[in-house]
Amino acid sequence: MKKLSIYILIGLLAASCKNYLEEDTTGLLYGPNVLSSQDGLESALTGAYKGLGSQWSYGFIHPSANAAVLGADDVTTHPASNKADWREFDQFNVSTTNQRSGAVYNGCYKAIQGANNVINNYTKTVGTKATIDIIAGEAYFIRAFSYYWLTRFYGSIPLVTAGEYSDDLLTIKKSTPAEVYEMIVADLKKAETMLPTVKRDPGRPNVGSAKAFLADVYLTMAGWPLKQADKYDLAAAKAKEVIDNRAAYGFQLLPTFAAVFENDPAVAATAESVYQISGFAAGSGTANATYGNTAMPGEEGGWDDMFAELTFFKNFPEGPRKDATFRTEFGLGATKIPWQQSLTKHPYYKKWYIKGNIVTSSISLPSVMMRYAHVLTIYAEAKARGTGGPDQAAYDALNQVRLRGLPAGTKPLTPADGLTAAQFADAVVQERAWEFACERTRWFDLVRLERVEAANAAKSPDDLQPIKPITKANYWFPLPYTDTSINPNLNQ
Repeated sequence: MKKLSIYILIGLLAASCKNYLEEDTTGLLYGPNVLSSQDGLESALTGAYKGLGSQWSYGFIHPSANAAVLGADDVTTHPASNKADWREFDQFNVSTTNQRSGAVYNGCYKAIQGANNVINNYTKTVGTKATIDIIAGEAYFIRAFSYYWLTRFYGSIPLVTAGEYSDDLLTIKKSTPAEVYEMIVADLKKAETMLPTVKRDPGRPNVGSAKAFLADVYLTMAGWPLKQADKYDLAAAKAKEVIDNRAAYGFQLLPTFAAVFENDPAVAATAESVYQISGFAAGSGTANATYGNTAMPGEEGGWDDMFAELTFFKNFPEGPRKDATFRTEFGLGATKIPWQQSLTKHPYYKKWYIKGNIVTSSISLPSVMMRYAHVLTIYAEAKARGTGGPDQAAYDALNQVRLRGLPAGTKPLTPADGLTAAQFADAVVQERAWEFACERTRWFDLVRLERVEAANAAKSPDDLQPIKPITKANYWFPLPYTDTSINPNLNQ
């Protein structure tokens, strides 16, 4: 009987036949007909989710993805210590052996393989059609989500649609971003038609999640490198669908910014979470390590992995959002020191502190991959850059996010303020920088708008600097050596 692995990485598959046959088989599926049953299909889907969330190994429930976006102007890392992999991103010198890059890459391809197994077999599965369709819809979403992260980080990548290993994977060629985005859009459109209105549980997508990510994908396609400006109208329309149906999808903007980041391990999700990857401290390898130690200073028992850039912090508008975003005094006891007197001399991000200031790297908290506030800013920016410029709904969407973060009594923006469409769009991008600081968002905005160079030129001299002039080649990372050393086609 042929062994069928749901969780194998493409790189591990290619490493050697011996490794493939001797891999740990815990939780794997066996037999040529396993995916013909509904339970088998659900197990394959579980394998796909596992790729997105394995503590310290791959995916998004540890801070590798946070490290990979340090080329933006909101987050930096320790200039010494053991942060070499982190510094490579901030200094635009990413190596092919960078473990942080590899963790995201490998996790996404593990998720893709599991999703491919579902997508390639669900029409032959026996069971309840409505449930099978939901399983397949989640698989389409996971595959699109994974390829979206991969192409934004690496540009041209292997486009794998097979769920099983074959020798062809040893010579697969890279696909262009345009080809990858074509699949992403097609998968999200399929997910739209198959996912339920209400999530099966907090760590799964619903139809609103698929629409929200499709809106974000369209917004990205309108910028660099594709520059398909017609996608702005599509982004605005899709985001508006989510906004207009937010109650049905269970999405809402929480009343205060601080409420978004209470980070209570007892709370599985908030209504602001459009899609999240859940962490479970009691499960083997499924605790979330993005909170706690990694974002805390040494004075509090932390690891000094990530903290605020100085210019970004200085320019951040005062108000409740700034208060809830940054930690500026350190010490878990009665004695506190200001950030200026700390070892790194930087403010830290309160967003990643655990409720009660728990010093740990294993917690039952989710990695929220998109918040409803992001959907509002997608609509506002896309409408401004699309046909007709910003309408009142665009102003309303921006003001919902903006006013929640600023002091009480702040006046809303209105068309009477005289902003051009371009100025309004830029105001949205800047608002998104403040709103989603240290949430793996700013880097992608700078890339699609070709503003990476300008953002880094404005850095404080007391922050890490690029070690050479930034070019468009630095917008993407090199593919991991584990794959390129096996398959020479990936070096072309």
